[in-house]
Amino acid sequence: MIEEKEVVKSLRKVLDPELMINIIDLGLVYDIRVGEDLVEVDYTLTYPGCPLAPEIERNIIKNLKEDLGVERIRAFTVWSPPWDPVRMSEEARFAMGYPV
Repeated sequence: MIEEKEVVKSLRKVLDPELMINIIDLGLVYDIRVGEDLVEVDYTLTYPGCPLAPEIERNIIKNLKEDLGVERIRAFTVWSPPWDPVRMSEEARFAMGYPV
């Protein structure tokens, strides 16, 4: 069975196309659920209406399929709680010029 840490490692390869920082370090991934033949990912965007949502979702699915061989993947965009820069890793805050 796939472990959550493997999913996280794969999702670190999914970049926000505008910011070029991965969605894990940006704090966009809110929840990961791993079942026997299914991986579900709840993620958000930095702002509602972001036109890159479809691309990010496609890359989530593509990476999990390629890296982990998972065929059943569900990626859900969620809006609660709203994303906030405090969710970012220290590295991401530094890269974007936020106080660390």
